[in-house]
Amino acid sequence: MPARPFRLALHSCAGVVLGALLLTGCGQSGPAMERAGTDQYPQALKPLHRYFNVNWAQNKLWDDGLAEVATYSAERVVYDKPRAYELTIITVKEDFNRAFDVKTDDYKREDLFGVMKVNEFCQIPTDNYPYHYLTSLFFRREDPLQLHKLTSSSQEWCGNTFKAITQQEQGYDLSYNSYWDGQGTGHRSLPFDLVLEDALPYTLRSLRFNDEPLLELNVLETQQTSKAAEPKRYRAEVRVARAADAEAPRPSWRVTVRLERGKDNVYWFDQRYPHLLLKHAAWDGRTLLLKDVRRYAYWQH
Repeated sequence: MPARPFRLALHSCAGVVLGALLLTGCGQSGPAMERAGTDQYPQALKPLHRYFNVNWAQNKLWDDGLAEVATYSAERVVYDKPRAYELTIITVKEDFNRAFDVKTDDYKREDLFGVMKVNEFCQIPTDNYPYHYLTSLFFRREDPLQLHKLTSSSQEWCGNTFKAITQQEQGYDLSYNSYWDGQGTGHRSLPFDLVLEDALPYTLRSLRFNDEPLLELNVLETQQTSKAAEPKRYRAEVRVARAADAEAPRPSWRVTVRLERGKDNVYWFDQRYPHLLLKHAAWDGRTLLLKDVRRYAYWQH
C-alpha cells in the first residue's frame, strides 16, 4: 500500500536523540558527576515523539532479568570482497548510577536510573586477519530516541580505534583515539538533533508502525569503522510500509531510510511486539538476516 506522505522538519536546537539525559548528583563529584549531574531533557527531537511509542521499553518484558540476544547471518564488504560473518545484537535493561554513569553494582543507591543497553558485536574474517567491532549504545528507558551515550571500538592487526559520544552542555562530544595518520586523538562537536545510523536497529523498533509515515531526520553515518574521520551527516527520509510475505521470514514492516539519492538502508521489523529486527540491507553492501533469538542471562557462568 503506498504511503501518504507528510514531512516533519527538525531544526537544530538544544535537544537530542541518542543523547544523555543528565540527572542531579547525590554527594559525589568529579568529571563523571559533572557529565551526569544536570537534569536537562534535550528537546531537539521531541517533535518526533508523535511517530514513536516512547513507552516502548517500559513493557514488562524487559523486567524479567534476561537479555534479548539476537544473532544474524551478516555480510560486509572488506578489502573489496564480501565477507560472511555473524553479528550479535544484545538488548537488555540495566540500572545506571549518576555518579559514574555506568551500570551500578549497588542497587540500594539513591541515584539510579533505568537504561536500555544495546550491544552490537561481530568478528569479520579477511584473508590475513580478522576485524572485531563492538558498539555499545545506551538509551534512557523512557525514550528510545534518546541516546544516553555511545562507545565503539575496533581491533585488528593494524591497530585499534576507540570512539565515544557523550552529552555536553551545548551538544554532543565525539572523542576518538585512532591509529590512522591524520587522525590520532581528538574531539568533535555534534549537534543534539542527530540520530546515529548505528542506533536505528533499536530506535526504529519503537515506531508507531502504519502505512503512512514519511518523516525526515538527521542521521550520523555508522561509527563501526576503524577510522575516525569527520563523520558524514545526512538529511534522511524515512518511509514505512507493510512488507510482502516473501520479503522476510515473518510478517513484517519494511522501513526505508533514504540517506540521500542512491543510498537506501532498508530494515524489516517483526509486526509483533517487541518488533525484532528480522532483516537489514544497507546501500554499501552490509546485510543482516535473523538466524536465532533467545532470552537468557548471558553474564551468568
